[in-house]
Order: sequence, then C-alpha cells, then structure tokens
Amino acid sequence: MRKTRVTKRAHFGAAALLAYVAIAATAPLQAQQSSDGKAVFEKWCAPCHGDGPGKPGTAALQVLYKGVKPALLEKRTDLTQEYTSAVVRTGVSVMPFFRKTEISDAELGALAKYLAHK
Repeated sequence: MRKTRVTKRAHFGAAALLAYVAIAATAPLQAQQSSDGKAVFEKWCAPCHGDGPGKPGTAALQVLYKGVKPALLEKRTDLTQEYTSAVVRTGVSVMPFFRKTEISDAELGALAKYLAHK
C-alpha cells in the first residue's frame, strides 16, 4: 500500500477553499434575509406580537393601551425606526433583548423600516 503525504500548504489551501465556498454560499441568503422586514417580523416577533390567541406581547399591549393604540405592531402608525431598534436591542418589561447574533443590524434595520411603514 502506498502512503501519500499531504503538505501543510495543501491542507491550508483546502481549508481556505472550503471557507470561501461557505462564505459565498451564505452571502445571498443573508442579503435576502436582511432586506425583508416582514420575514424578520414573522420569525422573531410574530410568536409573541402576532395576531390571534396565545400571543403574550399582543395581549400585554391590549391591556396597556386599552384600545387607544392598536395592540398589533403591524397596525401601529406611531413606531419610528429608532424606537423599534432600541426596544429590540434593550428589551422592555418581560420582552427580552435580542443580540446582534440573533437579529443582525441589517435585519433589525429592515424590521424597523417595515414597522415604520406608515
């Protein structure tokens, strides 16, 4: 049986090629995700702030606003991009904060723009 030797340079080249392919494959996905504020809302916000029963964020805002403002974030007309960004990064009351590793700055920008659409 023949023994093959692989040099350090070959290992480095293979690792660099794999890293490049991995980065190149995810770049279009990240660009697509970051530009779609509604998709970010559906993934991260709707489980608590969506429409329907069992949405604790929406229920809490219904109690807080008592009909003066809509409890559904997507129906609000007073949300600024700055306010949404601040609340997402710092949290409020029982709502947790979200790190940049969870919601990237680009995704947060798209989300904030989506909620400030009116």
